[in-house]
Amino acid sequence: MAVSGRKQSDLLGSIAAGSTEDFDYCCEPCLTTGQHVEAHGFCVTCQEYLCCNCLDCHKKAKISRSHQILRKDDFDKLQATQEPYNECTEHCSIHKKEIINFYCPSHHALGCKGCIHLDHRTCKIDNIPEKCTGIADDKDFDDVMQKLGEKLKEAEEISERAKRSSCDINDNNKEIIQAITEFRKDINDRLDRMQQDVLKDTEGIKSNNCRIVQMVLDKCGNIISDINSLQSRLHLSKAKHQNGQVYIDIKRSESVLKSDILNEAQESLMNTTIHYSFQRNADLETVLTKKRVFGEIVNPPGHEATKKTKYDDDLIVKEGINVQTKSDKTTSFITGCAVLNMNELVLADNENKKVKLVSIENRLVQKERALDTRPWDIAVMSQDQFAVTMPVIKNIVVMTTDDKLSYVRSIKVGRECYGIDFNQDCLYVACLSPPSVIVLNIKGDILYNFSLNFLTIGFAPYIAVSRDPKLMFISDSGHNSVMSVSLQGEVRVAYKHADLSGLCGLLMLDDRSLLVCCRCNDKIYQVKEDLKQVKIVHENIPDPYSICYNKHSGEVYVGCHGNQLKVLSKNDQ
Repeated sequence: MAVSGRKQSDLLGSIAAGSTEDFDYCCEPCLTTGQHVEAHGFCVTCQEYLCCNCLDCHKKAKISRSHQILRKDDFDKLQATQEPYNECTEHCSIHKKEIINFYCPSHHALGCKGCIHLDHRTCKIDNIPEKCTGIADDKDFDDVMQKLGEKLKEAEEISERAKRSSCDINDNNKEIIQAITEFRKDINDRLDRMQQDVLKDTEGIKSNNCRIVQMVLDKCGNIISDINSLQSRLHLSKAKHQNGQVYIDIKRSESVLKSDILNEAQESLMNTTIHYSFQRNADLETVLTKKRVFGEIVNPPGHEATKKTKYDDDLIVKEGINVQTKSDKTTSFITGCAVLNMNELVLADNENKKVKLVSIENRLVQKERALDTRPWDIAVMSQDQFAVTMPVIKNIVVMTTDDKLSYVRSIKVGRECYGIDFNQDCLYVACLSPPSVIVLNIKGDILYNFSLNFLTIGFAPYIAVSRDPKLMFISDSGHNSVMSVSLQGEVRVAYKHADLSGLCGLLMLDDRSLLVCCRCNDKIYQVKEDLKQVKIVHENIPDPYSICYNKHSGEVYVGCHGNQLKVLSKNDQ
């Protein structure tokens, strides 16, 4: 029997696969094939709602052309006058001409009288027309509707997670391809440098040999010239019978003949390496003959898959990392931190005007670079480059991780730049004076910017960009709020709460939730992407300012006003 009214619409409209519309009355024949189509007629004889196509077929078929049909405009009248109808109308899938009238509770099976006779003779059988009286208003109906709704919600959530997983898989593959490309470039660069060193050695040997040969040529040329001159003068003096001059020229000739210049030139020529060859590095050749020498795709050690911090995870404190160095003049103040690779992270030490490179494995600062002014936040651009905001001079500095942590370039932005994030070859920078977001490419060219009038002046904003990227999240410490902002600068959602006191660093996790530092109450909150659910994941971290996440180890690092970089992890670490 058809169940008309809104309840039917809610149920069928929700269950129908791929349905995007909701109707008061649905075509029941179409529903049997999983289609969700609006009903435009009702067969009083069959007690069935029909769409336009099914209605036309119903009128044409010999068996049903005489049935009483109600049009869509009369549905409401039908609802007001319709009596409960307990007779079943659905045909058995096995015995096509029979109607399903029975249910076996023991086997949870529906069937016609043929099914019952064949498979359920000894079972206690429910007669559906007798049992179904008042069932539409019974608690069982409501329970099923509720459970279907819950199951639907679960399926939609799993489907959404699957879609996000698909995006994550593609993004991860892009990261791997980028890592492989960067590694190949790194190898090429190193081989180029090695080749240049060998070519430089070759050029040095050649230059030295050419210098020696040229010296021999010069000496021999001088002697040849002197001998030719002496021979000419001797012949001329003899022809003129000038014996005095002949004597002088003979003595000069004897001096030339006694000279060791030719012997020295010959010895120099003999010691010159004319023929030399290039010998390949045997170790390098051996390495290149090995399988998978370039690298391979692996899971992090001890992990079946990359660990992901989920919304329900609580974080516990592990042993911290001392980030103070001998050259520091005051207590460290880590206002920015970012994971460079699986074993290194970079820090912005605002008080000491430094950038520090920390070894995660060794738990110590392995490099540092003093700056002219105070840095604020850091964003990693590649495995060997990162960007640092310098709000005092209104600049962004791009640096490399070489031995000296050298400058690559300086980008003038013309406003106080604080929070920074890097996503899909773009830098996103949250600024004050005026409050705004600037988006730049990797060369430092400003692509576009937009105003953030809602930001409180005087409180440094942090920024986190979704991986898509479709949204950015910005902290507004003055209003105790986190803002979800579109790439056009439109505020989508705002979460404001007194507990979010002193908002600072933001971190987007793999499940798209945010970790948020609150320096005024020493707590770290986790906020769902929709900014509707918030929970405390850790408290009693003094003055937390910046935060970053190592997906390989599952560790979260929190920069504070202090010499210890706090290290957090999940309970099951």
